[in-house]
Amino acid sequence: MTESQKWMLLSIVLLIGWLFYLLSPILMPFLVAAFLGYLGDPLVDKLEARKLSRGLSVTIVFIVFSILLLIALLLLVPLLENQIVALVKKLPAFIDYIQSELFPKLLNFAGLSSQNSEQGLDFSKLKEAIGENWRSIGGFAGYLLNSISTSGLLIIAWVANLVLIPVIAFYFMRDWDILVDKIAHLIPRHIEPLVTRLARESDEVLAAFMRGQLLVMLCLGGIYSSGLWIAGLELALLVGLLAGLVSFVPYLGFIIGILAAVIASLMQFHDLTLLLPIAIVFGLGQMIESMILTPLLVGDRIGLHPVAVIFAIMVGGQLFGFVGILIALPVSAVVMVLLRYIYQTYVSSGLYGKQSENKSENQSEMP
Repeated sequence: MTESQKWMLLSIVLLIGWLFYLLSPILMPFLVAAFLGYLGDPLVDKLEARKLSRGLSVTIVFIVFSILLLIALLLLVPLLENQIVALVKKLPAFIDYIQSELFPKLLNFAGLSSQNSEQGLDFSKLKEAIGENWRSIGGFAGYLLNSISTSGLLIIAWVANLVLIPVIAFYFMRDWDILVDKIAHLIPRHIEPLVTRLARESDEVLAAFMRGQLLVMLCLGGIYSSGLWIAGLELALLVGLLAGLVSFVPYLGFIIGILAAVIASLMQFHDLTLLLPIAIVFGLGQMIESMILTPLLVGDRIGLHPVAVIFAIMVGGQLFGFVGILIALPVSAVVMVLLRYIYQTYVSSGLYGKQSENKSENQSEMP
């Protein structure tokens, strides 16, 4: 590749990045649709292998996805709304418990005076504010619809996204293989084998994150919710789904889930009655994840460190907002594959070999 070709390639990459930054406010439905198309393409390929046409295979997968999503919304939204209402109802009593029992015990344990420390805290105002506003939280769905309807442009954009996502997702599923072939034909022939290999490795990592990890999150959410419900926690669904949602970072769902469950137990019983059952539920969930779910659904080819996952999400949100959060993990997975290739190229290069030879020569010269 000549010097001018390198500069032209760099210019194209920078132009694409600049356009992506400018268009990020309208890219959300396309990214969600591409995500659904990427998830559904392997299923469509399997149906095609059974002698079904591409169009019929896409239609079957699309209908199954739509039914599952509709069932999830119809079941989860009312349950979660009831759980949030129950949570807010319990907050005033929980504040009383903190003020009268928990807070004095912590102060005595720390050797501080409770009268001097309570001067800076006004629990009554906090409890009064919660009591005045919990009813509006109970009608959250209605409030959301009312707020959307107050702005004509907002409701038009909301409806347009709802219509665009399934339509674009359908076309992505139908034409996914064609798009991949078109992109492959645009790659310069002298680097096509290398790009194909890196793309294949990136697809393996992306599949682990976007398909396998999504299934792990759903399974963990169900396990935690079911276990906490059996243990007697009223907010089991809310806590379980929260723990499952953030479990894409190893151990983060486990830690946040236990903390949320302990707080929910304190709000329900005003003591740590469920501490042992909570520990058993999350301990079993962690064992099932590490020994069954992750090896079976994700495998060992992810290679993204938990700190790298958190950093990628924060960087994506800072640069591109919600769209950046959506693409943070896929982009970081591809970057990891490229960095792995650069590292392997450097280790096998003459520069690295010469350094190793110099080290061995210096060591041999030492007495």
